[in-house]
Amino acid sequence: MARKKRRSRPDNQTPAAEVSDQRLWEVDALRGVAIIMMVIYHFVYDLDQFGNFDIGASDGNWQRFANLTAFMFVFLVGTSLVLSYTRATARLTDEWSLAQKYILRGMRIFGYGMIITVAVWLVAPGGSIIFGILHLIGLSIIFAYPFLRWPKAAAVVGIGLIVLGYFMGYPRVDFPWLVWLGFRPEGIGAMYDYRPMIPWFGVALIGIAAGYMIYRNGIRRFSLPDWSQFAPVRWLAVTGQYSLAIYLIHQPVIIVVLELTGVIDMGLL
Repeated sequence: MARKKRRSRPDNQTPAAEVSDQRLWEVDALRGVAIIMMVIYHFVYDLDQFGNFDIGASDGNWQRFANLTAFMFVFLVGTSLVLSYTRATARLTDEWSLAQKYILRGMRIFGYGMIITVAVWLVAPGGSIIFGILHLIGLSIIFAYPFLRWPKAAAVVGIGLIVLGYFMGYPRVDFPWLVWLGFRPEGIGAMYDYRPMIPWFGVALIGIAAGYMIYRNGIRRFSLPDWSQFAPVRWLAVTGQYSLAIYLIHQPVIIVVLELTGVIDMGLL
């Protein structure tokens, strides 16, 4: 009978007995802050795009606000992957079982992104979400797996991708196959929530490097007052734990409420 391939233990991995499986309230709370920022931005964006409001949600400070929100989400994806991986290595003993966990999770989130792609295509044919933040997070979870054992490599590659993205921008090309990397096809029209792998995967990798620095073995490596029972912080932490569900439902809820109140008119009701 074939024996399962066991993982070699890298220098940064410690025995299971030293791993903490306690949730870190500050990570959940920061994710809760990011999801609230996202809801605020999409509310403003809907008013700007579908109502008679000249807000400029796609430019200036509002665009910076959207980029900061995306940065927080993707950075926390990397940090959370470190915590998840630390706990998973304490339970799973073979390489394939461990890799499969992240491949399946990434595919599931990427699949949610594709559902949103189809929904936007049906509801707002003037634009599209071809590679939005859920597509990015799904692929990032899969592609980040090799870096979860080597945080120094994650830092180097992450910085490299961010620098490359800064200088490369989003070049226009006459083919669509690399849109996920950051090459925009000519004539594609408006792309909402465009977050390609270059440079945004670099943000996830920086989150991995930071996660190993400050949460090695799932244990906080810095002093922090315990605000977990403070009501607003507790509420933010719970919100952060359900960030994916909130992301999936918040836009339909916002649009339906704005349609019902007559603030916007997309002809949906």
